[in-house]
Amino acid sequence: MAQNTEKPPEWLTVSADSAVIKLSKTVKVNQIETDQLTMRSPTVREVRHATKAAPDDEEQSEMILFASLTDAGPNDLGELSVRDYKRLQAAYFRLVREDRV
Repeated sequence: MAQNTEKPPEWLTVSADSAVIKLSKTVKVNQIETDQLTMRSPTVREVRHATKAAPDDEEQSEMILFASLTDAGPNDLGELSVRDYKRLQAAYFRLVREDRV
C-alpha cells in the first residue's frame, strides 16, 4: 500500500479513528462555544443512514452525516462559515481514504 507523504494542514490533526479540526472562528455547538470540532471515522451504517435520511439531496445527506460524526446539533453545522465547512469536508475525506498515514 502506498504511503501518503502529504502533510496535513496546520488546522487538522488526523489519527486512525478521528480528526480534530481547528475552526477559523469560534462557533456554538450544542450551545457551547468552541473553536474546534472532533470528527470520528464513519461506519458503513452511518453513511447508509444519512443517505436514506435525504435520498435526493446529497448536501443534506452529507450535513446529516457530519453532524452525527461530530456530535453536533442538527442546525449547528449550518452556522459554520463556508471555509470551516470545507475544513470538515477535507477532514472527512482524509479519514476515509485508503492511503492515509
